Amino acid sequence: MTSARDYRQHLLVETPEHVVLDYEIAGLGSRSLAAIIDTAILAVWTAALFVGYLLLGLRASPWVGALVAFGYFVSLWGYFTFFEGLRGGQTPGKRLVGIRVILETGHAVTFGAAAARNLLRVADFLPPPYLTGALFVALHPRARRLGDFVGGTVVVRDRPMEIQAAVPAAPQEPPGDLGPPLLSDEEFRLLREFRDRAGALLPEVRNRLADRLVERFAARIPRRDAAPFALITRLHDEERARRQGRFHVRRPGAGSVAERFVARKQPRWREFERLAGRAAAGGLDRFGSDELPDFAARYREVAADLARARTYHADAAVLARLERLVAAGHDSLYHDERHTVRRIWQTLTRDCPAALVQARRYVVVAMAAFWLPAAGGYLLLRERPALAEEVLPEVMLRRAEAGHTRLEEGKGYVEVEDRIRPVVASGIISNNLTVAFNCFAGGIFLGVGSLIMLAYNGLSIGATASHFANQGLLLYLLTFIVGHGLLELTAIWIAGAAGFLLGHSVVAPGDLPRSEALASSGRLALRLVGLVIVLLLVAGMIEAFLSTSRHGLGYRLAVSGASLVFLLLLVLNGWRYRSAI
Repeated sequence: MTSARDYRQHLLVETPEHVVLDYEIAGLGSRSLAAIIDTAILAVWTAALFVGYLLLGLRASPWVGALVAFGYFVSLWGYFTFFEGLRGGQTPGKRLVGIRVILETGHAVTFGAAAARNLLRVADFLPPPYLTGALFVALHPRARRLGDFVGGTVVVRDRPMEIQAAVPAAPQEPPGDLGPPLLSDEEFRLLREFRDRAGALLPEVRNRLADRLVERFAARIPRRDAAPFALITRLHDEERARRQGRFHVRRPGAGSVAERFVARKQPRWREFERLAGRAAAGGLDRFGSDELPDFAARYREVAADLARARTYHADAAVLARLERLVAAGHDSLYHDERHTVRRIWQTLTRDCPAALVQARRYVVVAMAAFWLPAAGGYLLLRERPALAEEVLPEVMLRRAEAGHTRLEEGKGYVEVEDRIRPVVASGIISNNLTVAFNCFAGGIFLGVGSLIMLAYNGLSIGATASHFANQGLLLYLLTFIVGHGLLELTAIWIAGAAGFLLGHSVVAPGDLPRSEALASSGRLALRLVGLVIVLLLVAGMIEAFLSTSRHGLGYRLAVSGASLVFLLLLVLNGWRYRSAI
């Protein structure tokens, strides 16, 4: 009989010390269960936000309402990114199920990679509920959904650090009446592998394999006084006892060498486990100048121990623990991402503008994808004004009808009371960011999703402007838009450019494999999305506190001019650092 075939998917990663780490890929079932748990937690949290707001009273400060509304938006889009990026690749659901997100290289997932993979959730969700993502996870050899391609990530099972079974401090002499080993090294290894995997098998599968093993070893099982699985377990334990203390050079797989090795090394592994925990909690900055070389030396020692344990054919639990320890040390030493204020500031002021300069051709294409439909919509409604009733939403038609009356009353396009402006700002920012994120994520579909969103928004704005022009109210509309429009439109063009980057990597990956091209473009696109967030935060505040106020056109033009200077400074700074990312 041969051992049961392993249908589980694996990711093999070789460390710089030439030790191979074997990660088991998490499948559709465990990932779905984790997603259900996280969705339930998120639903309870968002409900608690609104219940808390109601308990405070609807007449509480409008800033409280704005924070609650924006907190809801941030929770929906940021829950998975926050936990995966800042909590070791695990959301609460993933932690309960026992899975974890890591980079394809075997390193701990970075905040940027977590953000990239989770911004693509909206693409994986289509068509609801999560059909695209589920199909990719089920069919791809590494169970990767679209977000994993862009983030360069995989989801693996999180193995426990501790050995499940106690290891004796020293090998014991076998009972004298058992005699020499009865099984060959290959036969004993087969029994040991069956014992290691039995707990993960369905009972009927385990019993069927045990029956076949009993048939194979019938001559060496004189007493058939128990169930097949119990008989095989007893045969394994007796053979292991025979091998205790009887290792010879000609039997490198004998169990006593592995057990002596584990017993001798366990204290060192516990010490390294403690150090690895410190590194995981606070990075390498937690170590003093004298401790860091010691940590590196201990890591190399544990990596060598893993290689020896494999040579000695140690138990699977021992190998799993050592692989987990080596992976923890590998993550800390070869990837120490720091989330300091200085690093965040550097990303926003240098890396994001530099990405804009690098992707300038895509930005130009995105602008064309917006302005050509906008011009078409404007010209079409100028020629055929009656089409406005068919193509424009009812709210825009009503605002155009009320325009002359509002002008006579000295009112602007939209005016809101001072006390509710924080809530308005929160709603505007949340809505605009949602549009931008969707525009970016749509690029994964060969760039078509981004193209459609840019064209639709351009056509809508062009048609609206044309309808107001037909009513003699174009200046009335532009007076409202001029303050915030430059930043808002620039942001949507950049989001479209980020989407086109993804689409181009899918269509024409060049010399790289398509998955690597997507991950590379994803890193550049994510910096563009970071710039989009900044621009839309500023634009939303301008729209809520200036565009909806009674400030005159001159004041609005001044703010628009300042926005233009701000954009030019970003581009100049990006040009300066264009080769630094």
